[in-house]
Amino acid sequence: MTAVIIIAIIAVAGFLVYRNNKAKASALAQQALDDANEAKDAAVALKPLAGAIASQIFAFGLFIAAIFSATILPLATAYYVCEAFGFEAGIDKDWQTAPQFYSLFTLIIGIAVVIILWPGAPLITITLWSQILNGMLLPVVLICMMIMTGRKSVMGDYVNKPIQKVIGWGTSVVLIALTGVMLLGPVVAKIIGRS
Repeated sequence: MTAVIIIAIIAVAGFLVYRNNKAKASALAQQALDDANEAKDAAVALKPLAGAIASQIFAFGLFIAAIFSATILPLATAYYVCEAFGFEAGIDKDWQTAPQFYSLFTLIIGIAVVIILWPGAPLITITLWSQILNGMLLPVVLICMMIMTGRKSVMGDYVNKPIQKVIGWGTSVVLIALTGVMLLGPVVAKIIGRS
């Protein structure tokens, strides 16, 4: 969801910069990012600059992101955790066959519901931090996948080809570098700012 918000802000801000209207682009980015207490605030910020259709497309994007997040992420997490520990997993199984899978799936959804419905919960902050954590963990997952898919004993005839290895490891290196910039950027900025 955060990615959708940021992409919309960047797209509109980039369009306005392209049209040499840097003041409006800067104001949009500043207002949408600093004053956004809810996702609708960012959508509303788009309306005066890009029209009602931009706001509606943004709202539709948020809806799709929410539906995917509410269904796919808990399901995938429950599936992978159960697979890692050797438990039965899959939506084609029943509760008696895969109790750990369905219990974990239900627990994840329950925790998410409690967080979302908690009165006064800072949803934008929660969303941002969950995406930051997701971005930091992604290189770890990619490295594990690259090691696994590079082993003929695991993948058989479907082992990664050289071009796939270059793309996969290159992506992993880029993500690690971006994570480093994200973590060290503010520290370096403070050190440079004090000098």
